[in-house]
Amino acid sequence: MRADVGQFRRDVYAVVGEIPRGRVLTYGQVARIVGWPNHARLVGRVLHGAAEGSGVPCHRVVNSAGRTAPHWPEQVELLRAEGVVFRSNGCVDMEKCGWKVGV
Repeated sequence: MRADVGQFRRDVYAVVGEIPRGRVLTYGQVARIVGWPNHARLVGRVLHGAAEGSGVPCHRVVNSAGRTAPHWPEQVELLRAEGVVFRSNGCVDMEKCGWKVGV
């Protein structure tokens, strides 16, 4: 089966658009939700390519350890402004701020 990248992108944007303020999901969680569980990196590429004025809250997606994007210091500022809690190692406290989808 050939992947429909356009549909994948729309699905990723739709899921990320639903993440509430002050909460985060991981790239892997987004991939699983859209039905492509082994495509976390593709989620990252799709979000990296999102237009700045798109309204997609890409800053609410982090890696599985809660680490933010290494070359996007504004991501931390955006998350802190929403009340996201960080641990002493600089990673998002996933226990406190991870979005429990469906809860």
